[in-house]
Amino acid sequence: MSGKSFSSNILNFILKKIFAITENLDKDLGDVNKILIIRQHNQLGDMLAGVSLLRALREKYPESKIHIVVSPNNRAAVIKNKFVDSYFVFDKPGIFYPFRFLKFLKYLRQDFDVVIVPVTVSISFTSNLIARISKSRTRIGANSLDGKPNDVAFFFDRKIDIDWRRHPDSNAADIILDMVRPFGIDTNDYSSEITCDNFDFNVADNFLKDINYNSELKLIGIHVGAGKPQNRWSLQKYVDLISKLNDNYTCCLYLTGWKYDSDELDYIIKHSKVKINQYLHHSISEVAALISKSNLFITNDTGIMHVAGTTLTSQVSLFGPTNPFNWAPCGKNKIFLRKSDLIDDIEVEEVFDVCKVLLENK
Repeated sequence: MSGKSFSSNILNFILKKIFAITENLDKDLGDVNKILIIRQHNQLGDMLAGVSLLRALREKYPESKIHIVVSPNNRAAVIKNKFVDSYFVFDKPGIFYPFRFLKFLKYLRQDFDVVIVPVTVSISFTSNLIARISKSRTRIGANSLDGKPNDVAFFFDRKIDIDWRRHPDSNAADIILDMVRPFGIDTNDYSSEITCDNFDFNVADNFLKDINYNSELKLIGIHVGAGKPQNRWSLQKYVDLISKLNDNYTCCLYLTGWKYDSDELDYIIKHSKVKINQYLHHSISEVAALISKSNLFITNDTGIMHVAGTTLTSQVSLFGPTNPFNWAPCGKNKIFLRKSDLIDDIEVEEVFDVCKVLLENK
């Protein structure tokens, strides 16, 4: 442990000698026409929860161009986002292939006015380094997170302390704005965004046509999977909920999912006596398009929850160990349920009661 600490100290000493930037306390960023955001280490949900930052930048600098570095796992959040002008996919395993690396350097050396490394739940050394080697007049990054110093804060000339402890129940869409609020950049709209196009809506319409959906039916979508097992509500409880919805409403039900949800989807199909359609292996924007046409969407705390959060559709999000005040989608008719760290403490009747309120527009 001590050897690792010693080597880290040596590395930071060398980096500081080479890359340290003099801190600038001025809160005026001057003319901002070209912005680079580094978010290569964030997950899809983090990206969608942080759309408020993109919106705030666009509101402050409406003529600016926003460019963003993302990972292969989260590019779906920016492929169709009206606030993003271009993006570069940073793939660690392949980035050092000569052609790919040169292309990446060219992207970073575009004479940006500002580069920003947003911080929510962790500080990424790689993101900080990318920001430092980019060609930018101003670099904004974390000085600390929840009191823990950023070891390479010297990469930035504008340093911000991010601290969830000040307001522990703040939403991520709010916290992420603390990175830019000192510079007069803010927004009152914390909603997320996926910009669906005609292709996405046509895919959704074709699915609805194939399942013989008509507007007299309540269209209800359900997502039973989640990357983290502790975020998955009981599959049997989902089966029971589906039965109650079918018994009380004339509805059309569908499940969303991908190949890694196959076990959960198979269980629901096998054990449910209700006909359930499946909308599988679609792009994020195609899923958002279908959800936007639905009367209700029910989901675990997972990435698809944030996708549904980009729509105006009524939504029930089920939480276990995660704080829903931090991560539940913002907006009208976006309701979360949480009883304890155990998501299965939520009862079927409780979820159904919320569904009933939303479906009957009470």
